[in-house]
Amino acid sequence: MSDTSGCPVLQVRNLCYRRGERSLMHNLSFALSAGHWIHVRGQNGSGKTTLLRLLAGLLPAESGEVVWRGEVIRGQRAVYRQALCYLGHANGLKDELTPVEHLCWTAALREAPISTAKARQALDRLGLRWQADLFCQDLSQGQRRRVALASLSDTRATLWLLDEPFNALDRAACQQVRHLLEQHLVQGGLLILSSHQDVTLAGVSPQMVTLGTTPNHV
Repeated sequence: MSDTSGCPVLQVRNLCYRRGERSLMHNLSFALSAGHWIHVRGQNGSGKTTLLRLLAGLLPAESGEVVWRGEVIRGQRAVYRQALCYLGHANGLKDELTPVEHLCWTAALREAPISTAKARQALDRLGLRWQADLFCQDLSQGQRRRVALASLSDTRATLWLLDEPFNALDRAACQQVRHLLEQHLVQGGLLILSSHQDVTLAGVSPQMVTLGTTPNHV
């Protein structure tokens, strides 16, 4: 995963997106290199989730382009999908599965299967040792969020796109997640997250992207 060249791995060039008559993004541009991260900020409805979905390739931009390792993502969709992990507001858990089963299932979907032991280790790192074999439907909202975040532990994805990852988490869980994000950056990963909270990660300060301003502030 590590890339020590210092060159941008991800570039966003003049991205524009309109919802109805309202412009959410206008000529938004930024670049991100290995081991660095971006904090997306803005009021509710300013377009934070929309931006992450655009970066994930789940929405088409009005104009502009997203470039991954020097090539526009629409020309390398399969490669780009393998390189990113997107976690939205919804945790994407199946109620009838246990957390262990969920992690094994999602890893298999990514074509990077993990063992049950690995899944338990990932859950343990986020304080879910005693919930590992409960059904997801029986977990609290904070526990469900931690199960979803635990899937990051064993992903090979270089780019993490996280929409409000600290929602519903208590202080201890927030610290566990911050440690997970810090490890990802130390290993040369890239991170873009939205959060209403101030977020501090050891080792590197974030680049700020603030939506809801004209023009968008970077």
